[in-house]
Amino acid sequence: MSFSFAQRTKHLHPEGAYQVLARAQALEASGRKIIHFEIGQPDFETFANVRLSGIRAISEGKTRYTPPIGMTPLREVIAQDAGHRHGLEIHPDQVVVSPGAKPNLYFPAMALIEPGDEVIYPDPGFPTYEAMIRVADGVPVPVPLVEQNSFSFDMGAFHRLVNERTKLIIINSPGNPTGGVMPLSDLEDIANTAQRFNCWVMSDEIYMRIVYDNGTAPSIATLPGMMERTIIVDGFSKTYAMTGWRLGYGIMPKELANIVQLLLTHSVGCTAQFVQCAGIEALTGPQEEANAVVVEYQRRRDAIVDGLNSLPGITCQKPEGAFYVFPNIKSFGKTASEIADLLLEKAGVAVLPGSSFGDYGEGYLRLSYATSIDNIQKGIEQMRTVIETEMG
Repeated sequence: MSFSFAQRTKHLHPEGAYQVLARAQALEASGRKIIHFEIGQPDFETFANVRLSGIRAISEGKTRYTPPIGMTPLREVIAQDAGHRHGLEIHPDQVVVSPGAKPNLYFPAMALIEPGDEVIYPDPGFPTYEAMIRVADGVPVPVPLVEQNSFSFDMGAFHRLVNERTKLIIINSPGNPTGGVMPLSDLEDIANTAQRFNCWVMSDEIYMRIVYDNGTAPSIATLPGMMERTIIVDGFSKTYAMTGWRLGYGIMPKELANIVQLLLTHSVGCTAQFVQCAGIEALTGPQEEANAVVVEYQRRRDAIVDGLNSLPGITCQKPEGAFYVFPNIKSFGKTASEIADLLLEKAGVAVLPGSSFGDYGEGYLRLSYATSIDNIQKGIEQMRTVIETEMG
């Protein structure tokens, strides 16, 4: 039997991180030892108070359906927490809870984008951005990120690309895969442009609380006139090491929240009740462990950046947030995929080619330092051996 599938699915591809992970695990199954830098997942266990809260909720029978938009107590806590962090007045009616953050990327896009609408997004960037734009029949318009500008937008290219057909601008700060934080001046420029062209802005802030050197990552939603046209996307996976719990949220104008609620109703239904209870504990319970994790990530960042910069032919900018580095490997004269394959097969080090995140990621690798200092040091030395013997 021959199969014919809808055109909207033809562009979809697996995420590179999962593909490399599968290859790395296959090598491990054959007896190889692999250093994992490919997966953007905290290596810490979910904090004990959060775990126990979820267990307690299950034991109390909190395993029932909830409203598709999310439990009122959790939405109230999210509104209070986000409002306090951003200095904004946020009402629970603006909060949409979802199983993971991705539905709050996809469904607002589905609610806003008409066929032919153009959507600006960062390149290199999270692969889901392009996927969701195409599924919504929009036109993806990548804006290159500039290494010399903390991997923020190439603002010249941004202004050349935005126009009357632009419906949505997607930004991600701190960013995946680069760890870059967008400067306030760039956010102000983007905000002014969005208002001039009457665009929406989607601000992916999943790494917002993982920022280093006592710095901050400003949110575009805090700028004048932006709350009414901004969708903040955030979640619990990175800050609270809750990747497998699948708990995220969006903050948006309540009119849009009502539409997104309907899309949730007719797709996932709702987010697990006991998971939402754990989310309440994560936000209202002690924050010392979450803060300590950021301190540890900074220590790891410094170690991996110093290590990468000690390797011949590699230069690595020090990221301001998230838990990724995006080293420049252009001096080798090979594609990022070729270098990544070489490091996996010869060095036993799993990394991602920057091209997995878009055409403008070519010439870079992405490494996650959500792993131990010991693994970082071992991985760097294994990379050094292969680079010096194979590339020297």
